[in-house]
Amino acid sequence: MRFFWLAALCPFVASSVMAEDPWVVYEGGDGPGKGKHIVLVSGDEEYRSEEGLPQLGKILARHHGFKCTVLFPINPSNGEIDPNYGQNIPGLEVLDRADLAIMLLRFRNLPDDQMEHVVSYVESGKPIIGLRTATHAFNLDGNSKFARYTWNGKDWDGGFGRQVLGETWINHHGLHGSQATRGLIAKGQESHPIVRGIKDGDIFGPTDVYGVTLPLPGDSQPIILGQVVAGMKPTDPAVQGKQNDPMMPIAWSKSYAGKKSNKARVFTTTMGAATDLLSEGLRRLIVNAAYWTLGMEDQIPEKANVAIVGEFQPTPFGFDGFKKGVKPAAHAMQ
Repeated sequence: MRFFWLAALCPFVASSVMAEDPWVVYEGGDGPGKGKHIVLVSGDEEYRSEEGLPQLGKILARHHGFKCTVLFPINPSNGEIDPNYGQNIPGLEVLDRADLAIMLLRFRNLPDDQMEHVVSYVESGKPIIGLRTATHAFNLDGNSKFARYTWNGKDWDGGFGRQVLGETWINHHGLHGSQATRGLIAKGQESHPIVRGIKDGDIFGPTDVYGVTLPLPGDSQPIILGQVVAGMKPTDPAVQGKQNDPMMPIAWSKSYAGKKSNKARVFTTTMGAATDLLSEGLRRLIVNAAYWTLGMEDQIPEKANVAIVGEFQPTPFGFDGFKKGVKPAAHAMQ
């Protein structure tokens, strides 16, 4: 009641209170996504999801009309974004009203009251997109009600990563920090809606190819293969030899049958670091995947607008490299 009294008394005070929320919301405008709500959940120590997901949310909102809410790992002692604090992502209850969840998490050990919203969403039959380390999103302690979601779980083989997204953590297939990734369309997938407006080589990122189980488990369908590059520049040649024979899938589609509904559409890519999102082709792949997972593939543009919104100069990936002293309000749409 106190907040509503303040809002009525002084709109400026109300807006100041809202600015302290530990998340950020981008209201969608006109576009095919109008009326749909995407929740982007960040929380990894290495790949700067706290920078990349806000930019992705801005693109989906500004250019495509989706309402986007971005959640962050927050240190409760100061309200700042702290990727090293793995036990707190406030606002996960917004998943209860989401149409699509996009996750880039790594080894989170969230409390049961937060995990409950994640699990409820996963089992709802609604679509999911997993980026990069979402394959090993959770490392829950043995006291968690949802311990089976842990990345190396035995009773639910591979936990959330393998069971829902299609794979868990295996290894670095490319040399981390010295061999980049070039995306090639998998044979037979050239007409898939997710690759609309994308050709071989459009997708490039400085992060390395992850190893996966071949063939991928379940009904996973590889869409993009990752060519290991002998260097860190788009012009560098492919590595010769076993690293590219066979090439590892770096993006695939699959389904997941939740307990409460029919099968959900799932899309996973082991790319997605903030620096990877400098690649127009990768941004287009993820935007196209958002349409596809929502069953909106007929509305994917021939070449989706994925222009950067505002300023985007992502921090290089690496542990303990995140920008200190940043609060969610710093990511507001300009």
